[in-house]
Amino acid sequence: MTSPIYSEVTASVSELKKNPMATVRDGDGFPVAVLNRNKPAFYCVPADVYESMLERLDDQSLAAIVRERRSEPSVRVDLSEL
Repeated sequence: MTSPIYSEVTASVSELKKNPMATVRDGDGFPVAVLNRNKPAFYCVPADVYESMLERLDDQSLAAIVRERRSEPSVRVDLSEL
């Protein structure tokens, strides 16, 4: 059975062990698929890419909440009364 690889750059677990930073650098800012016995075991992503992924996931969660609450009645608030 063939597993899809969602990266243009791959490295073996052995390569990662030898020089982790070189593996990240080889990805040139993109994820690197780390292979174990020629199957993807995990993806190595630079910290800024990972942070961006988390932000996008958070944005999607917030957007889902907005969609759910869109039909709820609104409440008028006078800021001077707060």
